[in-house]
Amino acid sequence: MDQTLIDGNTQRAVAAVAPLIARARTAMAAIAEADQERTDELVIALAWSLYRPDRAEALARLAVADTGLGNVPDKIVKNQRKTFGTLRDLLRARSVGVIEEDPASGIVRFAKPVGVVAAVTPSTNPSATAVNKAMMALKGRNAVIIAPSPSGYATTSATVAAMREELARIDAPLDLVQILPLPASKEATEALMQAADLVVVTGSQDNVRRAYRSGTPAIGVGAGNVPVIIDETADLDDAARKIAASKTFDNATSCSSENALVIVDSIYDEACAALRRAGGFLCSADARERVRAALWQGGRLNRHLIARDAPILADAFALPKEAAAARFFMVEETGFGPAHPFSGEKLSLVLALYRAADFRDAVAIVRRILDYQGRGHSCGIHTRDAGRPRILAEQIDVVRVLVNFAHTFGNGGGFDSGLNFTLSMGCGTWQKNSISENLSYRHFLNITHLVRPIPEDRPSEQALFGRYWAKYGK
Repeated sequence: MDQTLIDGNTQRAVAAVAPLIARARTAMAAIAEADQERTDELVIALAWSLYRPDRAEALARLAVADTGLGNVPDKIVKNQRKTFGTLRDLLRARSVGVIEEDPASGIVRFAKPVGVVAAVTPSTNPSATAVNKAMMALKGRNAVIIAPSPSGYATTSATVAAMREELARIDAPLDLVQILPLPASKEATEALMQAADLVVVTGSQDNVRRAYRSGTPAIGVGAGNVPVIIDETADLDDAARKIAASKTFDNATSCSSENALVIVDSIYDEACAALRRAGGFLCSADARERVRAALWQGGRLNRHLIARDAPILADAFALPKEAAAARFFMVEETGFGPAHPFSGEKLSLVLALYRAADFRDAVAIVRRILDYQGRGHSCGIHTRDAGRPRILAEQIDVVRVLVNFAHTFGNGGGFDSGLNFTLSMGCGTWQKNSISENLSYRHFLNITHLVRPIPEDRPSEQALFGRYWAKYGK
């Protein structure tokens, strides 16, 4: 592309972003003295803008029409469940003024805003992620400017309009929440990243890398590719029901959706039978090849098939008539890496099955899957053995290990999970992320430490070096 054209696009993007940043800073100044109660009111307003039943449904319908991804009933659930859970978490926390006092250390911690937040959101969750991030940002008395996926722009724009409408209702500055104007472009998103005080990215790894290169402090998340072990002690029907519910939720748009099951050999056939009872269809060797040929085009996932309804997939894969009623489709796999695409993230109602000789072999298979794709994100296990999840957590490089969960409903926070609600899950340095936990309001705060003198805490040299000296000498 002509360099003059590139420079012109960049200049126009910078000019378009500048007034948004200015308005955001003005809005922040207007709430600078807000107490905790008023701050929480802002957060509740944003939550209600999406949780409200008619709005949750309308935006779910628009999202499916806008992006072609997922399904309306599950997006309604996602809009409400994630918003409700996030609100629960936020209302239980302090984010204004003194948030912690530790008399023993003489330290008092004061919360301050980080500034204007650039929030990049994905097409898979064009409403829920936008509201989730905006709630966390406003919890810290920040302003947020959302850069949506181009394919989800109409939905995210309507979502932002709903949030601003609710802010107006409580006489709060509307420009606490803004959206990049059309035309959506990489240049505009990069200009926003560079002008903001913090960048938070959920979506493509290309956007995550751009955020880290922007020169602005950035929080990015990694790709999923969740492998889950079913061992010989598991309640197979319970595991199958949970896996089916999780895998089929919103047509597997979640990065936390199971992508591979690693089943111990001694219960492999019984587990497959349980999965079939839960709605799975196990593809023959011939059908497996048709699935592979249709789901990947030119080495990439076929956008026309990801996150689509099961009947559409059954037809596209030319599966037998009995597959028409299936909820999801299973293919057996033995390999790993680019030559074995089923070992990677599929973003569809397709689930790879691996047969493991025993639990030790299952752990090795999980490691190989994640070494190819998804390292750092998460894995899971269905078991009655209390010790095996600990082994998995000790040996596998992931941020989250879930035990006997429907993975999608526990990984990003749940009412029966101690993880906080979020739609953005850090994967640590394993995926070059700056956080190894679920994104939360804490990431949208600066902390001032007030430090007072305490009684001297100075141990002797012997206390610190004694064991070393005794073992190795001075």
